[in-house]
Amino acid sequence: MNLVEPIRDKDDIQAMKDYLKEWNDRNYMLFMVGINSGFRISDIVKLKVKDVQGWHFKIKEQKTGKIIRRKMPRPLKNELARYTEGKPLHHYLFQSRKGKNQPITRQAAYLIIKTAAEDLGIENVGTHTMRKTFGYHYYEKYKDVASLMEMFNHASPAITLRYIGKRQEQLDLSMAKFSL
Repeated sequence: MNLVEPIRDKDDIQAMKDYLKEWNDRNYMLFMVGINSGFRISDIVKLKVKDVQGWHFKIKEQKTGKIIRRKMPRPLKNELARYTEGKPLHHYLFQSRKGKNQPITRQAAYLIIKTAAEDLGIENVGTHTMRKTFGYHYYEKYKDVASLMEMFNHASPAITLRYIGKRQEQLDLSMAKFSL
């Protein structure tokens, strides 16, 4: 299994947005929800239009069974309002082209994200990259590992820092300055 990383460079994030938006609106919105919510891909693909009405996501986490209510950032809310305009509330947000009102699979989401990243030359990317990217940039902005730990349902700050790639970044920096 390959280790996936967050996308640390904001220019790379913008490149992914641009690439996916040009590809199609669904793929762009999938990425936008992923990097702005911190949800697992298994929960994102199950979102319905009704789950993004108002200012909060309302989901039941597939992995933990916990009910999550998370406020959306204003730019994401605006994009979702545009994206969902005229769509029935019971429709999946990210529909597959196969069947009627079927969500895309985790595997399809992986192919979308992986294809975009490979075409852009961004390495170590998978669907978990979106969640890690959210965590990395949330931490960079607020330095609030406790809130992030709670959002990710992690048992310790150390797990969260390792998960978002900050621990490795700190180790690499210290080793770059080390010499005997």
